[in-house]
Amino acid sequence: MTPILSTESGCHYPAWVNWVAQDESGSWWGFSVEPLQYDQGWYENEVGNYILLKKTEPNKNWQHSLHRIKN
Repeated sequence: MTPILSTESGCHYPAWVNWVAQDESGSWWGFSVEPLQYDQGWYENEVGNYILLKKTEPNKNWQHSLHRIKN
C-alpha cells in the first residue's frame, strides 16, 4: 500500500486539503475535492483547489495512491 502523506513524513498541507494522491512522476498533490484520474496523474476538473505537496521517487502503482484524509 502507498503511504499516506502526513506531518510525520515531513509534508505539511493546508487545512482545505481533503484528498492526496501521487502522480506518475512521484509528485504528491493535495486536492480540496476528489480528483479525477488521467493517464499520468490526477486533476481537479476545474472544481476546487489543488497544491503540490511533495516530490518523491516515482511509484509504479501511483494509480492506487488516492486517499481521502478528512471526512
